[in-house]
Amino acid sequence: MKLKKINPNLQKALTENGLTEASEVLAEAFGTIKSGNDIVFIVENETEREDIIAISVIQRLEKAFMQSPRALIVVQDKEEALRMQEKLEAYAKYTDLRVFMCHDKTDLDEDKNLISLGIDILIGTPERLNMMFSVAGFDVNQLKMYIINDIDELLRKRIEPRLYRLSESIGKTQRMYISDQETERLEIFVDKTMLDSYWFSDNEDFEEEEEE
Repeated sequence: MKLKKINPNLQKALTENGLTEASEVLAEAFGTIKSGNDIVFIVENETEREDIIAISVIQRLEKAFMQSPRALIVVQDKEEALRMQEKLEAYAKYTDLRVFMCHDKTDLDEDKNLISLGIDILIGTPERLNMMFSVAGFDVNQLKMYIINDIDELLRKRIEPRLYRLSESIGKTQRMYISDQETERLEIFVDKTMLDSYWFSDNEDFEEEEEE
């Protein structure tokens, strides 16, 4: 995959998984991702959205480090959590990054025990992640990325309070929101949780924005 200064271990895994060409929107945003700036992606294709997340996280984290999670990925439900875990593990094959997934049906005590052994990437649903952060006592200073996939759908379901609580408990870190459409709810959420945001879209009529 032709992306400037992409991690060679990530590139090797992507090639093995048939990803040899970067999408136009990922190629355009790659430098901004690596810089740690806050980003909003408007991308229609579900698989492409998940690829952007996995590639971004592995590129930024690179390798295992300490015990607490350094990337937090919020997803809608169990099915999406499982897909995200499978994709991350496949793309991180040649790294030692530790991926953990939880959702509303997993056992909370078991999740806490397993996470205490050390992880790098934590995937979960909003309700379960809020519970985990309230009882597990993560070192949020280690977090490098807070990612919400399909954020437009979560906002439509009125889950803003949980997402806001997570954002407030995390503090300063790179935030990345991925949606299939730009909505007023999304713009409001971005205004309240991001200081500066860079917008990228696969829609030809969309103009890249930088909000301050």
